[in-house]
Parts: sequence; structure tokens; C-alpha cells
Amino acid sequence: MRRSSGALIGYWDRQAATYDRRSAGVERRFLADSRRWVCGRARGVTLEIAVGTGANLRHYPDEVDLTGVDWSAAMLHAARRQADLVHRAVRLHQADAAALPFPAATFDTVVSTFALCCVPDERAALAEALRVLRPGGLLLLADHVAASFWPLRALQHVVELVSVPLQGEHYTRRPLAALRGFGVVIEETERLTMGAIERVHARKPR
Repeated sequence: MRRSSGALIGYWDRQAATYDRRSAGVERRFLADSRRWVCGRARGVTLEIAVGTGANLRHYPDEVDLTGVDWSAAMLHAARRQADLVHRAVRLHQADAAALPFPAATFDTVVSTFALCCVPDERAALAEALRVLRPGGLLLLADHVAASFWPLRALQHVVELVSVPLQGEHYTRRPLAALRGFGVVIEETERLTMGAIERVHARKPR
């Protein structure tokens, strides 16, 4: 049984105060390098979808004009603290990834890291990301995905029996596969950690 969006927002609100501390080991070992890979490629007017506690903020080039959204007010509060800590200018808005409050073709770059695994409708979020992206703009993603190493992939399916009903977190999605149906240009991809983490550098057609 899937949880409602309101229940999921409440779940992430409750996680915000301790999330960084609890995830610090996983962050250092598995996630931080992908954040640098993704955010270092951002250019121009940039939107980060599901900014969370602001773990990406330190990795953006100084010249990027940054906006971040998240559906959790508590996560946005943590992101504001992080922005102040790293002296990063950013506009923060509470918004659903599947219903972004921006006109079409607003951004030069859209970023999402380790977040599409948690949105209720991955395809709707990707469609919104492409809607607000200018022609020729960059879509930069990193996420944990269905592993290429089959024993790990089997374990991911077992974990989902608990993680999806509890917190809406999917371990066997693969945004790259969904993206291919949108006609974007895939410029570069990398898979790490037995294929369980994937980075994607894509471009919206002109």
C-alpha cells in the first residue's frame, strides 16, 4: 500500500532535523562524488529539484544562479541553514516535483540527485523538469537505481517491500530508462557501486 503525498511530506518533515547526521557515512562513501559530478556541470540559471537539506549547495560553481525546491518545509529550513553555512546564494521554494511553479523554458540547467527514487511519480517529475528547461538546456541526474549486479538487485527488491510503503523510497527505478522515452539527448552516463548508482548528463533538444 502506497502512502499519500501528505503522509510522505510529513515523513520527510520529521527526518529533516537528524537526516544529515544519520546519513553522514553513506554520504561520504557513496554519494558525495556523484554530487560533485552533477553539480559541477550546472550552468546558468539552475533549478535543483528536491533540494533536501542542501547537501549539493557547496558543489555548484559560484556563477550559477540557483533556485531549489522541496515539498518538505522542514527540509527547506535545513537547506537555508546549509546555504548560510557555505555562503551560497539560493532561492528556496516549497513545491512538488511533479507540479513545479515555474513557466516553461525558465532554466538553463535542472538538477536532481538521489531524489527521483522518492517521488511518487518519476515520469511526471521528469516531464516537469523538461518542461521548465530551455531548449538545449542540461538535465543532470544522480540516483540509486536497480543494480547491474543481480544479487544486489534481488536484495533491492526485498528492501522495497518495506521502504516503499514506509517512506515512498524506490531502489529499483532507473531514471535513464524513463528519460529515453522523452527524446532527450544522452551525452554521458556512468554507473558505480555494482551499478546501483547512476549519473546522467542529458540535454533537451533544441
